[in-house]
Amino acid sequence: MNKIKSLVLILMIAAGLSVGAQQIPSRTIVNAQTLQTQQQTCALVNPLDLVARPNFYLNKNIKIKAKFDKFSTLGLDYKPAMKSSEKYISFLIQRPDVTDHNIPLSELKLFLDRTEAEKYIELNSGDVVEFSGRVFSTALGDPWVEVTNFNVISTKPKTETK
Repeated sequence: MNKIKSLVLILMIAAGLSVGAQQIPSRTIVNAQTLQTQQQTCALVNPLDLVARPNFYLNKNIKIKAKFDKFSTLGLDYKPAMKSSEKYISFLIQRPDVTDHNIPLSELKLFLDRTEAEKYIELNSGDVVEFSGRVFSTALGDPWVEVTNFNVISTKPKTETK
């Protein structure tokens, strides 16, 4: 009888240990899922699709790879989608559907923190950039994007002027 009680006790202890061991990985999975939801995922977006369907992307994080056109003041200090000209600078990218001319995609309002933009003052029209951010407004039927990450992918070779 004592052998049976000992065996049952050992089985209960082993079952308790195995339950405890199973809970550790499940907590790890929960923590990994929590971290994943906390990280902002960005969908790679075609800028023409973004301009065509701005409401679809409202309050979503996006990423775009495009040709830089120029820094601008377009859209700054516009009250319905306020981005202060003291803190931000806007920039334009080139239309991806036009390859024989440099035409900016002015329907897309892109805002970059001025201190970040100052790092890229040497950018030229046609340099390839990749940026991500959040579509925070669709004022005037256009997408307004606060850019949070900006990277230069490649630059055009400089031509010497005489």
